[in-house]
Amino acid sequence: MSDLNRPRLAAELSNRPVLDIRCFAERLAEALDRLDQEKFGTLPVADLALRDGEPFPQSADSFLYSRCAVVAAGQSVWESVFFDVDQFASYTASPCDGESLLYVPDQAYELATGEEWDRSTRYCFETFSNRDGWPHLQA
Repeated sequence: MSDLNRPRLAAELSNRPVLDIRCFAERLAEALDRLDQEKFGTLPVADLALRDGEPFPQSADSFLYSRCAVVAAGQSVWESVFFDVDQFASYTASPCDGESLLYVPDQAYELATGEEWDRSTRYCFETFSNRDGWPHLQA
């Protein structure tokens, strides 16, 4: 899904009941949380290298945006990366910035209600929040 389609997605979603917007936000957060795993987060950025030629690591933000790009690519892509980490690797490339997907539920809610949404979801999609995905970080 290109950045050009995200405003359209928010507009279409805003025509649905508010419960559908909340469900979309929940499913998005859950999908991003499930992708928050060390095996994906430690992949280097596909199209960058450090000056010495070493792989360029993903930042916490770029990893989140890569996960968004995977989700935006559709369910079949999202499912495939769990079986083949290399499928995720191409979404680390700098043109695969899916950040704007994060704002779709908020935009849809505001279009539907005329109010800003101070939302929270059951799942946190921030990088390193999925403790099962980053077992070495557990205390």
